[in-house]
Amino acid sequence: MDKPVTSSAQETALACIDSIQPLLSAWTRTIFDFGETAWREYQSAAWYVDRLRREGFSVEEGSGGMPTAFCAHWTNGPGPVIGMYGEYDAVPGNCQDAATVKRPRPGLGVEAGGHTDPHSGLGIGSLGGLLATKAAMLEHGIKGTLRFTGEPAEKVRGSKPIHAAKGYYDGLAGMISFHPFYMLPLCNTARWDTHCGAAYAMIYRFVCDEPGNWVRATDAAPIPQAHSAVRAPGANDALMMMYMASKALRDSMLTHQGGWSISEAILTAGQATADNLPAGLAEIQYMIRVPTIAMAEQVTAVLDRNAEAAAKMSGCRHERHWVSKSRPGLANHAMADITYQSLSTVGAPRWDEAARAIGREVQVNAGGQATGNPFIDELERLIAPQEAEAILRRDLPPSQVNSTSDDYTDMSWHAPTSRFYVARPALRSANGQAYPAWVMNALGGISATIDPMVTCASKTIALTALRLLEDNAARDAAMDEFVARTGGGIGGSNWIAPLCDYEPPINFRWPEYVTTPRGRDWWIPAASTA
Repeated sequence: MDKPVTSSAQETALACIDSIQPLLSAWTRTIFDFGETAWREYQSAAWYVDRLRREGFSVEEGSGGMPTAFCAHWTNGPGPVIGMYGEYDAVPGNCQDAATVKRPRPGLGVEAGGHTDPHSGLGIGSLGGLLATKAAMLEHGIKGTLRFTGEPAEKVRGSKPIHAAKGYYDGLAGMISFHPFYMLPLCNTARWDTHCGAAYAMIYRFVCDEPGNWVRATDAAPIPQAHSAVRAPGANDALMMMYMASKALRDSMLTHQGGWSISEAILTAGQATADNLPAGLAEIQYMIRVPTIAMAEQVTAVLDRNAEAAAKMSGCRHERHWVSKSRPGLANHAMADITYQSLSTVGAPRWDEAARAIGREVQVNAGGQATGNPFIDELERLIAPQEAEAILRRDLPPSQVNSTSDDYTDMSWHAPTSRFYVARPALRSANGQAYPAWVMNALGGISATIDPMVTCASKTIALTALRLLEDNAARDAAMDEFVARTGGGIGGSNWIAPLCDYEPPINFRWPEYVTTPRGRDWWIPAASTA
């Protein structure tokens, strides 16, 4: 693939990113330190909204009925609309300081939220590309509109199916999706054919609100749930039966071919009572990652039966509440070409000696051996989308069209979408040492190690956006392919409509930070402050 000649506007964008790089670095650390988790990213969303308004964007807060989502616009006159987005949710149980040793952020325990992917760098990388594109449009008089959505709860595939169903991705000439690399060969490349698959997530709620119906009252036990009477099993028992039954039947949910996974997390159990009263409420969340919607529906049917049986056996009733119903991804080779050409122009990220010194320190502190270059070689190499596709397909059966999951896929059914990856810092192992999770989390917060990824992503996004704005032929090719693949565009014969038929699941007991007399704390207090 020939490397395209950069336009004057693209040169302006590259210079802009170089000039604001210290700001991007500081902003990345800010979001990293917030470490807020799904549906509770209050500070992070507020920070983005304030920053975007300072940069001249109009911002709708709480877009799609989600308090920590937003949709921002800036226009320079009639023209194409280009979409970008930021994610900023962290993961419970991964609180790690931006340090070369294992330790949580100050004042918190390891149970608090922390950035694993890291979405802190993902969001700011996209924001940098957005601001550079705006600067170039202003200086060179390029007409068009920029749309930037704030996407909470990606870890539970939360916001994008909802935004999609409510029309927030409609009318785009192109959507640019960036993610830090998370598995080889997807390192400094763009997805080609094998995009992410479907993802369903739901919460089963068990409620024991009529425990008196479990047995008939007698003269010996005239009060409900007396100490001398047998008691109803209650919601905790229902949850545990659901958990174990679903584990036991996992092999019978889907055939043993193609990549798929089912994960569970207990949100609420027992309401913290140890009296003889039965637990009144318990909730368990399931995340289903599968190549196809049909597979997701099949697993859901099994889980539904398990929930019904568990409720009946324990004197409860049950409810199912959707968290996500996300579609599999739709490829667009024209968009992948445009984006990879931009990435090739920028070049792979590079880590200087200061970053390498930090990497070596982490290697030793994590029980490994220091190496001259502590980072794996692939981090500083590009790999063409077609080559990455061929490697990815080696481990997949020919019939499997999609692999892994991420809810950017919902965007791909509403606009021509590119999905590209930039290397995040990852350590090599000189002796087969498997590094613990805190290592990747820490490297995602230390400025010297994460900044090269953020800068590279920002530049790639800006060049891609400006190519779409300036090059009518490239933009038309991407849209023509979108129309062809969907059988006519939105509503076409091969188009998959949004699956979201539920309200944002914001009113559950999602893990979050709380304010106590001790100050800001996680809902599980740190041992030092308990």
